[in-house]
Amino acid sequence: MDIKNNILETIGNTPLIRLNKITKGLPGTILAKVDYFNPGNSIKDRMALKMVEVAEQEGKLKPGGTIIECTSGNTGMGLALAAVVKGYKCIFTTTDKQSKEKMDILKAVGAEVIVCPTNVEPDDPRSYYSVAQRLAREIPNSYHFNQYDNLANRLAHYETTGPEIWKQTDGKITHLVCTAGTGGTITGTAQYLKEKNPNIQIWAIDVYGSLLTKYFRTGEIDMDEVHPYISEGFGEDFVPKNYDMSVIDHFEQVTDKDGAIMARKLAKEEGLFCGYSAGSCIQGLLQLKDRLKADDMVVCIFHDHGSRYVGKIYNDQWMMERGFMEAKTFRDVVSARGGKQRLITLSPDKTVTDAVDLMRKYDIEHIPVFDGENMIGSISEGGLFQQVFAQPEIRQATIEEVLEKPFPMVEFTTPIEKLSSLINKENGAVLAKDEIGNYHIVTKYDLLQALGK
Repeated sequence: MDIKNNILETIGNTPLIRLNKITKGLPGTILAKVDYFNPGNSIKDRMALKMVEVAEQEGKLKPGGTIIECTSGNTGMGLALAAVVKGYKCIFTTTDKQSKEKMDILKAVGAEVIVCPTNVEPDDPRSYYSVAQRLAREIPNSYHFNQYDNLANRLAHYETTGPEIWKQTDGKITHLVCTAGTGGTITGTAQYLKEKNPNIQIWAIDVYGSLLTKYFRTGEIDMDEVHPYISEGFGEDFVPKNYDMSVIDHFEQVTDKDGAIMARKLAKEEGLFCGYSAGSCIQGLLQLKDRLKADDMVVCIFHDHGSRYVGKIYNDQWMMERGFMEAKTFRDVVSARGGKQRLITLSPDKTVTDAVDLMRKYDIEHIPVFDGENMIGSISEGGLFQQVFAQPEIRQATIEEVLEKPFPMVEFTTPIEKLSSLINKENGAVLAKDEIGNYHIVTKYDLLQALGK
């Protein structure tokens, strides 16, 4: 029998998966180390458990104690799982740029979460670093893990992630590509792989707004490099002690937009529903594609699961508000029909039979009713069906007698997300007038087609 004694025994041994579509045309073999298969859905489970084990061995974490950590969410989840099994309390500080889903998940496993402002200096008393340090001083029998400077972080990846990748590739790996945050994953994994083969290239992916890339290139900590960014889980405004820059061969920066768009492409084209950093990792690799050769074997680290970002990069409205996606509008829906569908209307003196005939002829469900130039109401297949079924004689009634509410009027430039909020069970369509005064209609089926493209 293969039975695990607790959830912590399922950490590690995550799959290596070949990428096929999104990297088509790139030289070599591109593989993803998909660490959302860990029980906490991220690679941080590895280092969280290791940090707890080391703290216990060193006597820093005692029975009944409180785990305190500043986290973007994933490390907190790993620590929370360890706390549940081992009987500790958890208090986590995080930043207000992190997704609500991450905070809710931490609370679900019993942690207390304190949200701190993002755009303050690390030594500001309001920062999530400083708040965690203060809590550790004030709360008896507590320990602040400080994943940034805690070398058990990189030790976890030296002991597990590196050996797994080496074994899974039969030692044929030529490149490791990984986003750079606390430095634990990329440094620990790189240290092991470089010991096995010093020619393996280690490429760190950073975000614009982080100072790590310039520090790697110049050794200079330049705070002028630091500015707010949206990407989550990587990039830093200081240099954590987990970094050993000597095992990293190159730093590549990507934009917030490119990383977000690429994460969505991974889901649609590879079926890998990953977090922000996975998209940025692949985007960085694509920017470096000219450095690859046909016999290369590249391993990309995919840190966490897309469920942590449902309200952000996987939310169309969020993406459009930040200019990461172009908003489709009423005009786009009409244009997609190729101008073939003219607006069918009725006047109030026509009969129900006339309306039914038009619906059959043009295969439509919704018809606006105009009295001259003014829309005074509407007719829908659903509404007519209910009335005709209840009163068969109503077929000869005039449209005026069975009139439903007018369809909402919108601007021709209205985004389809707004249109979708106007179309519901009671109202099946919206109308808009173009620049030359012609009316056009958009129904729920038009929206479904537009959203599917």
